[in-house]
Amino acid sequence: MRSRLLLVALAGALCLLGACTSHFGPGLAKLAADRGWRPLPIGSWVVNDGLEPRSIVYCPGEPCLRPAMAALIVAEGGKADELERALAADPARLAREFAKPAAKPDKTKKAAKPAKPGVKSRTNVTRFSEAGTSGLLVTIRGEGETGRLAATAILYGRDAGKLVLAIAVSNDTDAARDYASAAWHSR
Repeated sequence: MRSRLLLVALAGALCLLGACTSHFGPGLAKLAADRGWRPLPIGSWVVNDGLEPRSIVYCPGEPCLRPAMAALIVAEGGKADELERALAADPARLAREFAKPAAKPDKTKKAAKPAKPGVKSRTNVTRFSEAGTSGLLVTIRGEGETGRLAATAILYGRDAGKLVLAIAVSNDTDAARDYASAAWHSR
């Protein structure tokens, strides 16, 4: 079973594709199309109040180092303040939040299939900084037979009163950090 973070990222990307118009974002200069990166459509859809996707790109593998996606998102107002507080929180608390199981479905709805017993994961959150900006690296590694890894790197900082987030998801921690850094420098 793949780690939850990778599944969430892939499901999110599919939802984005389904909900989007045919307008594609500008791409990211340091994650260019000639290197295998493809922009996702970000037209006039809204992720959430107070969030604005500037660019979302993905690379399915070859010629990229690892399959990944990267995004540059801007938040403003109360949403920006809320996100900044969450990102500044204690890393152990963030790890617990990421590791929480999904909420149980409503009993009136059709019951979901039970999870396979014995499939567990370990979540770690560490801080890093790059070029004077704050960053988080979230890794989720499957335990037991799976041993799979999903890594999310987030670089964030204020620019003209708005909170700018460079986010990258990959199955390799170094690649996630490199891609988040490239997205940050492409802003």
